[in-house]
Amino acid sequence: MSLELTRRLGRTGVRVSPLTLGTMNFGRWAKEADSIPIIQAAIEAGVNVIDTADAYGAGSSEKIVGKALRKASVPREDLFLATKFHGQIGENPQHAGNSRRWITQAVEDSLRRLGTDYLDLYQAHRPDPDTDLLETLHTLNDLIRQGKIRYYGTSVFPAHQQVEAHWLAEKHGLIAPHTEQLPYSLLVRGAEREVFPVVEKYGVGVLSYGPLVAGWLSGGYRIGAEQPTSARADLIPGRFDLAAERNQRKLAAADALARLAEENGLTLIELAVAFALNHPAVSSVIIGPRTADHLESYLKATTVELSDDVLDRIDEIVDPGTQFLERDTGRDTPSLQPDALRRRRHA
Repeated sequence: MSLELTRRLGRTGVRVSPLTLGTMNFGRWAKEADSIPIIQAAIEAGVNVIDTADAYGAGSSEKIVGKALRKASVPREDLFLATKFHGQIGENPQHAGNSRRWITQAVEDSLRRLGTDYLDLYQAHRPDPDTDLLETLHTLNDLIRQGKIRYYGTSVFPAHQQVEAHWLAEKHGLIAPHTEQLPYSLLVRGAEREVFPVVEKYGVGVLSYGPLVAGWLSGGYRIGAEQPTSARADLIPGRFDLAAERNQRKLAAADALARLAEENGLTLIELAVAFALNHPAVSSVIIGPRTADHLESYLKATTVELSDDVLDRIDEIVDPGTQFLERDTGRDTPSLQPDALRRRRHA
């Protein structure tokens, strides 16, 4: 099957495929020889958005994507290429963050690794508490003026920082962020509380990721079944610990959702991807297939239409706005860290 460009990326007017190919696995858990055919297969299937980051494999993902694009059957100008900056590259702590100094270097490095003259979308991978947000916006605005990037966006920025970004852009005559990338799924619905209303107000396109919640919605997590192994278990301690009460509740929800999918003749993957695509704030859902079979299951999910009855049943299983685990938001919220919660002595 081949996807059609039926969706628009926020206020940009850019037509995008319902699925975006995420490349975090490439160069890390998937070798180059296995990764390039998947990228090419996704493009041939109609996926026109490719998302990567300089921090994925310390640049190796960008290099693999660049090689794949040079061999692609579709011209570069017909693809929407996105990457990110922020994460530390190498051992030098200066090679990280959202400062003008680092962004201007990082963008050149990404362009070189990807083998392209411009980026369609350049994203701040995470907020940077040590850098003035206005400095970041000025720098990204300049990169658009220079023609090195077409659009810019944020990733896992809380609602209040997105509002601040748009306020600063309007006040200083800058181009405001065009996109937000965030986790959204049947089990991670926190964005529904504040972020989605904000992005819809400002016309920001959303690239949502994690529809399967790092495997929780792949179908393997069932009550009474042996727990699947995860390559990401060591990256986020506690996220897969079924002894934890929050994860027990997540397991119960995953099991109930799997049964709901079966009752409606769907796989859990189809239900999960269709749910994310169903929200009007979501422009495209980022997928991370490691095999051709994985890709095919994602593609099939785009044809699924969920009835109001199924959506209501989902809301009964997982309340709208639910967040089982804070770390599922994709970041550690600074105001909730232990140091920020300690009582301060008054003089």
